[in-house]
Amino acid sequence: MNAVHTLQLTRGFLNILIYNQKFQMSEQPYIVSARKYRPADFRSVVGQKALTDTLKNAVASGRLAQAYLFCGPRGVGKTSCARIFAKTINCLTPTADGEACGKCESCQAIEQGGSFNIVELDAASNNSVDDIRKLTEQVNIPPTQGRYRVFIIDEVHMLSSAAFNAFLKTLEEPPSYVVFILATTEKHKVIPTILSRCQIYDFKRITTQDTVEHLQYVARTEGISADVPSLNVIAKKADGAMRDALSIFDQVAASSHGEITYDKTIEALNVLDYDYYFKLVEAFSTGNVPEALMIYKQIRDRGFDSLFFVNGLAGHIRDLMVAFAPATASLLEVAADIKDRYVKQAQSLPIDWHYAAMKLLNDCDFQYRTSSNKQFLVELTLIRLCQLKNPPTPPFDRVDSETIPLRDLAIPHPEMVASGDNPSVTSAPDPSSIPTATDPATGFSRPPTATNVSVIPPATSALQASDTTGHSNAPRRSRGSRPSSSTSSTFRLSEAANQKISGNQERAHNPVTDEDMLRVWEDFIIKHPDKHILISAMRKASPKRKDADTFTVTVDHPALLQSFEMEMPVLIGYIRRILQNDYLSLEVEIDKSVNVIKQVPQQELLKEIIASNEVLGEFLASIDAELT
Repeated sequence: MNAVHTLQLTRGFLNILIYNQKFQMSEQPYIVSARKYRPADFRSVVGQKALTDTLKNAVASGRLAQAYLFCGPRGVGKTSCARIFAKTINCLTPTADGEACGKCESCQAIEQGGSFNIVELDAASNNSVDDIRKLTEQVNIPPTQGRYRVFIIDEVHMLSSAAFNAFLKTLEEPPSYVVFILATTEKHKVIPTILSRCQIYDFKRITTQDTVEHLQYVARTEGISADVPSLNVIAKKADGAMRDALSIFDQVAASSHGEITYDKTIEALNVLDYDYYFKLVEAFSTGNVPEALMIYKQIRDRGFDSLFFVNGLAGHIRDLMVAFAPATASLLEVAADIKDRYVKQAQSLPIDWHYAAMKLLNDCDFQYRTSSNKQFLVELTLIRLCQLKNPPTPPFDRVDSETIPLRDLAIPHPEMVASGDNPSVTSAPDPSSIPTATDPATGFSRPPTATNVSVIPPATSALQASDTTGHSNAPRRSRGSRPSSSTSSTFRLSEAANQKISGNQERAHNPVTDEDMLRVWEDFIIKHPDKHILISAMRKASPKRKDADTFTVTVDHPALLQSFEMEMPVLIGYIRRILQNDYLSLEVEIDKSVNVIKQVPQQELLKEIIASNEVLGEFLASIDAELT
């Protein structure tokens, strides 16, 4: 029985071994696309045609350098091109156009990874002097097969300073059969002495179109159905890196069971659909605040971060601005049908709208990290975007000093009367109803003219509206100057702002006396106690008339000049509004006659006091005192 039992067990083991062998022969291991479709020759390199043509010409002509530096973003083919170049220069029967044959003994050995003519070093983990010494010791060994030994050093910028210096001599004068190929993503970190010894090749980002075409080839080869919009999403998320694009392609193909569609792609990658942004811009163009806020809620409900949404919306409006002009429409890296939507929507809005919207979103991104109520900040930005095309009417545009005003947030001024059935359209009051001597609300003289009330038609652009109130102007500085080192600052309206506003409404230009300017100066100090730095500077200086519409302010320190420059839009806007003169300007200058007091260290000051007082010096000497 024991012999029979042993025989049965032996047969069982043999059957298991035979089954495992058959299973291994029938089942091939899965290889990710980034490795499976790695370029094997210069023809298969994607998006680097000019560079590969140069390398092929160098091989064909036999003009090879002793060292090359391949630099560029990640995933664009630097290491792949280094291996292709090494295989090509060692090919025994290269083609006429400088390609490796792929069939000779040298090519086969390199493709199978069994060639001793190619030595690769990862400088990210082998960056010491000892690692470089081991590498240079191998330089003296001639090639056993082929004509050259090629040393590929990846991420060369990670080498230490000592390792760089140890490598210099070998890199400059290697044996005739040695070629060095250095690869890096950060060329600025490579020391100049290394750069001067290399031929430098800059790899560029792979365009979206090239990435999509290569992904289509991979999909056809793998038997995967994929539409162009979904591949565009993958290519855009890869950001010019083919390796990233192939990895994302594998991820989406696995989640969609081999049928890649646009909806499955955005769901797998958790990206926002174009439609959200297009609908938001439609809401902005019509001033539909509730619609914009509801779209934002839908995006938050899907789990997207608000900052991600703000940056995505900013990128969308940037693409709209690019699509506005035919000359720049080629900068759009999207599918043809999406590009048509961009062009159509961009033309529905004035170009100034795109600039102002980009400014608002950039400010939101800047303020987001310090805001205590981030959702409120984003919603406020969306409201302002809805009001860009149809700006509010006075006095609602004076809620704050921002360039883009808010709407319907204050009680209408008693002098503003709604005209017709549209409450947003206002008209100037009857000139006879305006006080002729002094305005009781402000205490400043005003002549009885209709221009005392600033009226902005609703159709006026946001830029015109802000110019009228003086909120959007910034202090001008001479080219190259900085606030801390400049000696003067002037705040004036641009020439375009001095033109007539639409609706035949001229800018206010009432005469201003010195007494009026001083009164409004003091009034600003009283009404703005929160602006501590500016108020402190204003208390130390007073405006002096320079000409009819220009006043000068003289300060004795650059810090005071900078405080005026920082708050000048608020100050000059307030003065123009109260005095009803949109041509007023302030010039802030530093008084050069004031000597700056030199601060002396405390110990030096005590030494000077002792030196000037003999009695004190004798007393300190008698008690053997020392300064500490």
